[in-house]
Amino acid sequence: MTATTAICGYDADSITLRGKDLVNEVIGHYSFTAAFLLQALGKPPTDQQVKLVDLVLVTIMEHGLVPSAVASRLTYHGAPESLQGAVAAGLLGVGDRYAGTAGKCGELVNQLLSAPDLAEAANSAVVQARANKAPIPGFGHPIHKGRDPRVSRLIEHLPSDAPALLAMLAIEQALKEVLGKPLVMNVSAAMAAVMAHAEIPSTMMRGVVLIARCAGLVGHVVEEMQNPVGHALWTGAEGAVAYQED
Repeated sequence: MTATTAICGYDADSITLRGKDLVNEVIGHYSFTAAFLLQALGKPPTDQQVKLVDLVLVTIMEHGLVPSAVASRLTYHGAPESLQGAVAAGLLGVGDRYAGTAGKCGELVNQLLSAPDLAEAANSAVVQARANKAPIPGFGHPIHKGRDPRVSRLIEHLPSDAPALLAMLAIEQALKEVLGKPLVMNVSAAMAAVMAHAEIPSTMMRGVVLIARCAGLVGHVVEEMQNPVGHALWTGAEGAVAYQED
């Protein structure tokens, strides 16, 4: 049996993307975000889906000299002939600790919304994480100790009764009750709630973050070409870490 793909086909005169003629039906008619959702999800997105995913892409594109940006700049400093290598180096650092947590938050949303009682499921998830000495993804932030300023801006675009938002708020409440102090959602939890409302599968959420971060890393590498800081990052690391024999 011949293997198939439903994403794209082409011949000498045309290119077809998810059943649409790329030249006549997509170029000039779809924004980048809309075309991405068409390609990934297999059907034309709604205006609401495009708007919500756009919000996420803009939100997570940039956050300063975070590890992924440092990796890209240092890689470019060592290999200035390889813009793609520098960007790829930064993308490799998008994971469960930095930037890539939204997918885990999406899995948590799915878990909670499949339970018969949301509050009880949230409390159980927090208690189990505490017992395993594991963090709850999407809550707390190393820099933004109060409410992450991006969170309120994101969730204001959701209805107050959006199921994914209610799931994240239930975790917030459970954390407060179990820990005895507030630990509020960060941008990853908010992005997961927004993407879930846009019907983005949790398995795809990290991919959305990667697309946004890729754009941000290109900007960092372009600035590194014009105003290099890679050498300062390197010497700063040397000065911060001392050699000590075992």
